Amino acid sequence: MEAWLMQAQSLCIVLLMLLGIFKRRQRQLHVKIMSLAMIWDVLLILQIELSRSAILKASKAISNPMMLNIHVSIAVTTVVMYGFMIYTGRALLSGRNEVRNKHKLLGYSTFFMRILTFVTSFWAVVPKA
Repeated sequence: MEAWLMQAQSLCIVLLMLLGIFKRRQRQLHVKIMSLAMIWDVLLILQIELSRSAILKASKAISNPMMLNIHVSIAVTTVVMYGFMIYTGRALLSGRNEVRNKHKLLGYSTFFMRILTFVTSFWAVVPKA
């Protein structure tokens, strides 16, 4: 029962990020939506850790199924990319327009990685009934 709730949250995060992409021309709204999506995603990771001891399971990479290792790698990469998104986003907000193309490329890459995190979670995390 708990797995569907986490999957629903993950889907909501992806949809929220998609909304943020659509609102990219409305800078203040874009920043709020994307910030909320990233914060919610990190909170979801904490929720998963508290309910499933995810870090302990992920640390056993050698004995884990390959799909779980792939999922964890993509998820960690996504969170690391959030840091780059925040850095370039703040630079843009401070008027450094030379980072715009980098922010855009990183943004689409981060969104793609978040979608992959969502998709791989069905094979890696959700227990089979």
